[in-house]
Amino acid sequence: MHEFDLIIKNGTLVDPEKRRITVGHLGISGGKIAAITREDIRGRHEIDAGLAIVCPGFIDIHAHVDGYLYAAQCMVRQGVTTSVGGNCGFGPLDLQSFFDGLERDGFPLNQAMLIGHSFTLREKAGAVDPYAPATPEQVDCMLSLLEEAFDQGAIGLSFGLEYAPGTSFDEVLALSQVAARYGKLIAVHTRTDSWPGLGALKEAVRITEFTGAPVQVSHLVYQVGMGMMIQALEILDRAVRDGLDVAADSGMYHAFATFIGSPVYDEGCLEKWGCDYGDLFVATGKYAGQRCTREIYQELRANYKNDVVVAFACREAEVYQALLPGYVMVSTDGAVGSPQPGTGHPQDSGTYPRFFQKMVREQGSLSLVEAVRRCTLLPAERLGLLNKGRLKIGADADIVIFNLDRITDRADYPGIGRPDAPPEGINYVLVNGEVVVENGRLLEHAKPGRPVRAVRRYWRWQ
Repeated sequence: MHEFDLIIKNGTLVDPEKRRITVGHLGISGGKIAAITREDIRGRHEIDAGLAIVCPGFIDIHAHVDGYLYAAQCMVRQGVTTSVGGNCGFGPLDLQSFFDGLERDGFPLNQAMLIGHSFTLREKAGAVDPYAPATPEQVDCMLSLLEEAFDQGAIGLSFGLEYAPGTSFDEVLALSQVAARYGKLIAVHTRTDSWPGLGALKEAVRITEFTGAPVQVSHLVYQVGMGMMIQALEILDRAVRDGLDVAADSGMYHAFATFIGSPVYDEGCLEKWGCDYGDLFVATGKYAGQRCTREIYQELRANYKNDVVVAFACREAEVYQALLPGYVMVSTDGAVGSPQPGTGHPQDSGTYPRFFQKMVREQGSLSLVEAVRRCTLLPAERLGLLNKGRLKIGADADIVIFNLDRITDRADYPGIGRPDAPPEGINYVLVNGEVVVENGRLLEHAKPGRPVRAVRRYWRWQ
């Protein structure tokens, strides 16, 4: 009898591609799924799933792990096996060196990267004023840098337009046309939020109308979850119904985290959100765990611009509403500011457990197989990852084993609880066939993750 490297026996197998749930065993060899069967198979190592859920690893299409070890460890504990970085317009520019470093040192999970516009490309091109449009010469420089990034393996382009509100639409289109030439995904953190965010959402849709590039609207609830989600979804529904290549992602929390010195926190933001200073929680730095006052807000804005502050600006009911359409996938927006132990946002550790806990077990608003699809196959298809997000022979052995009756988010906001508290109910996580989480415990030495280098080739009609 053939002996596999590792077998998972007695699993409740959830196949998001066939939309099927059944019981069986997995055989894994060479980092790939080599058998899916009910035959009595043997392996050098064995996991008895005990009828727990066995599904593809979660693909986080919007995060900020960007190579930071502790952030990756928090992510993999919640079932993330592939993370997409470079979101919101920032991240490393030299992707060749970045990917080489991951290969040399190892990493807990697989890492794909977008190339960011609104910080990375703009700053390199000299467009350092976020409130001013780039000059034609600066745009030309960014176009050249973008081509290089695609040569180095960038999986797409990201805009953080709220961080560089002076960006002209002509600038956006010029870069988007390069991405469209190669069929690359464009992730868009829209130009503004709340009620003005509806117009910003229409602007994001126009990118694909003008260029044909696939557009991914980032962290939907953080942009339009302040009372206008119905209207926002009508815009996206219409775009999808009209055949435009538009999708979105969203998380599980109604408070977002970003840098206090960014334009997001410019004067007037609280009035726009209908909040006051007490709705802002400091997540990092000297005031970590404290609510803002006007004095703290002003001090941080003046002297600690890179401290991360959490804004309770959204409505919790709209968190769940955002994730109902079939084109919306789950994302964390995790690891903003590369949080250290004991700091950060609960999304860094609890997004996916909370999704299954709330939307499948407690609310029943999504079926198990559909919920798994939103975390696996849907982002894999969006990113063109043919060997991930699937439970089939030959696919990468990125696997999550969890107990649906027990899966629970235990993380909480700074000053209330531990933002990095590990979840309950995730029994095992495998990355490329190697166990990284065992019986709910992170194996800190395990670094089987690989860089996901995309290939630059011209788009062709499929």
